[in-house]
Amino acid sequence: MFLLCIANTELSKIPNLSAAGENPEAIRYTVPSDAELLFWGKCLTASILPLDPEGHPTPAIFTRAAYIMANFPVMVVRTGSFLPPACPYIEIPSSPGSNPLEKPAVEEAKRIYSWAKALGDHLSSLDSLMVIGESVPGGTTSAFLVLKALGYDGMVSSASPNNPSNLKIKIWESCRKRYNITEGTFCNKGLDAVTLLGDPMQATVAGMAMGSFNKSRVILAGGTQMLAVAAVLRHEGYDGDIEIATTKYIALDKSAHFASLAENLRVKAHVVPMDLSGSAYKGLSDYEKGYVKEGVGAGGALWYANHLGVPTEVVVNAAEQIYANLLGGISS
Repeated sequence: MFLLCIANTELSKIPNLSAAGENPEAIRYTVPSDAELLFWGKCLTASILPLDPEGHPTPAIFTRAAYIMANFPVMVVRTGSFLPPACPYIEIPSSPGSNPLEKPAVEEAKRIYSWAKALGDHLSSLDSLMVIGESVPGGTTSAFLVLKALGYDGMVSSASPNNPSNLKIKIWESCRKRYNITEGTFCNKGLDAVTLLGDPMQATVAGMAMGSFNKSRVILAGGTQMLAVAAVLRHEGYDGDIEIATTKYIALDKSAHFASLAENLRVKAHVVPMDLSGSAYKGLSDYEKGYVKEGVGAGGALWYANHLGVPTEVVVNAAEQIYANLLGGISS
């Protein structure tokens, strides 16, 4: 089963921080549009495909292609998004994550985690494999803050080839001073770190994973945002296997420290060797230049399709056709 957790954080409104939308106003529509594209093959809440500021398309096209080609079951879990998606979904009630520069980010993190754990326990009785992805604009920054608070010194990725690392560090320093914390303050208190600095997705995915481990194999689908989830799990006492599936673009990102963070967290990483260099569309071939990289569980969805016998290149070709159809106004 593929689960897409959608959420928002007020951090995405900080200028130049998130590339998950053409502009700050468009970012409001990214999350529901990603879910709709996965589910229906078209966007309903917004009239256009989610794009980054340079016009590159959402990685949801790859998640959709994997779903279509491999025919695995999908479910959307909403937890604190600004807008609801126009597709079927399960909701774990939450407000969007607050800006931790102003107030604690997810004051109900422990309740969200508890509910998500119960949901994971239920869903894992239906399928022996749970692949869990996310769509959270600004989520790499909340991931960075949580990783720092739990004692991990490493930079997270960005959907832009120009990672705003200095801005992320500046936000951490401001939060550190505001709350009188240091790196590692919340060691063995994963949910406390989420409460103060994280986003609702982290509490939700950590809870669903923790509730699923006894019955199912769990694959966290994503990049450094899922490493923050892994850190929360470790610091909530989980000592078992944690697996993450992501795209090669995360593994090759020299501005981030995916491999060393994964090693420190004892996470097994599955890196999908997708290749878009030959794409006829600049919006896709530019992924090879460091644009977008990952999101909407794209790497995990490609891994899932491959696990079910569908080669990566078949999914990539299908994604290119989906993109072509969407450019032409045809749903896929």
